[in-house]
Amino acid sequence: MLTYEKLSKKPGMFRTFTGLTPEEFDKIYAQLEQQYPIYEQKRLTQKKRKRAIGAGRPFKLSLKERMLMLLMYYRLYITYALIGYLFDLDQSNVYRNIALVEPVLKTCIPIPEKMTKRTRKIGTIEELLELFPEMKAFIDATEQEIPRPKNKRRQKNYYSGKKKKHTVKTQIMVNKKGVISA
Repeated sequence: MLTYEKLSKKPGMFRTFTGLTPEEFDKIYAQLEQQYPIYEQKRLTQKKRKRAIGAGRPFKLSLKERMLMLLMYYRLYITYALIGYLFDLDQSNVYRNIALVEPVLKTCIPIPEKMTKRTRKIGTIEELLELFPEMKAFIDATEQEIPRPKNKRRQKNYYSGKKKKHTVKTQIMVNKKGVISA
């Protein structure tokens, strides 16, 4: 299991995984540690809460390890399944841990808006360009079914394991103006 103690002994790896040195991490953690109890008290005293404060299972990881997990997620952008494997958690628990630490960490350090903004499905090109102004083109691929070739070598080349048929694969690239490039 990956822990802060193990990772902080290797400053190069720590910086690679989190984007921070162990000293920078400790400074931010000190701020987080001060603000977290206030946030947690506010969260646990909401009117819609059904259980008493203190009820429920305690977190498996310490606050420091949950912060490390969140920073690794931001830095490496790996899946919850992989983070769960590294920290010995189920991926649903990784999501919950990140969701609870993220609002407090946002008050300590600036987190890019795209990372924290939960977006709905993009409906128009304008919405897409607003989210990704640096986009140059759309790239998509499609497969069209063809009759099974008689030649063995052509059969192999045109066989689509995905569709279990023989197909021609076509890749299409369209720019912002809708012009097909390739």
